[in-house]
Amino acid sequence: MLNTTPDSRRPSLARRAALTLAGAAALTGLVGAYTPNHAYAEGSSTATPAAADFSDCPALPAGADPARWRCEVHTAAPLLTIGKIHVALAPITMTHAEGPMPDGTPGQVWGAMRSTPTPVPGGLTGTAAGDRAGLLRLAIQPVYGGRSDFYTGQFSLRLRLSSPLLAHGCTIGASAPLDFRLKRSGPSVWISQDPPVIEFSAYDDSFTAPAAEHCGPLAPALDRRLGLPAPTGNLMTYDATYTFRTYDGLVPHSVV
Repeated sequence: MLNTTPDSRRPSLARRAALTLAGAAALTGLVGAYTPNHAYAEGSSTATPAAADFSDCPALPAGADPARWRCEVHTAAPLLTIGKIHVALAPITMTHAEGPMPDGTPGQVWGAMRSTPTPVPGGLTGTAAGDRAGLLRLAIQPVYGGRSDFYTGQFSLRLRLSSPLLAHGCTIGASAPLDFRLKRSGPSVWISQDPPVIEFSAYDDSFTAPAAEHCGPLAPALDRRLGLPAPTGNLMTYDATYTFRTYDGLVPHSVV
């Protein structure tokens, strides 16, 4: 039978977790930063979207020629280093459309981004206890940040942080998302012509990572754990595979 008698000498669960988090940070130095100055592919993997889901394809701009616009679906499992954490993110899928506008200028329309949370090794403490204890676990999930330009490789993300001890909505880049400017680390490679499947690799080692926001009373300890804010030393590699269809091959296609 559980003892439910109040005991002023026993710190609350959240208090004990905060003490554990702070103590682990002080004693272990948290997780060693991994900050190479070039792209890497260790542990990365991508899913081939030969049977890609085109249901997130956006509506075309008014006057756009469906035969000259294509919907692209690409999937990647990025490797992310920010501050003191290094994690292989669960696969993400992005969908967008591109083609010429009626006046001939290049056009783009955002579709959707789908992702799932990825456990952060070491959890909130950066130690083995953070992996074992449910309350100390930490997960990170990229979400679309509201800006994208796939002609230049620029897009923005927010990074949601979830844990039983963090406030709902805890996010890196809540006020201003992280801006990525991907640089190719090699040429694109055609894997298949029918259906079209192309692989490419890119990276960004110049983005900045702000402090986490909306995380509740553990926010200061969390930022120390993650090494945030981190103006330098961050890296994302983006090994991706994508496919596409022109809009005259999508049924139905629509315009805005």
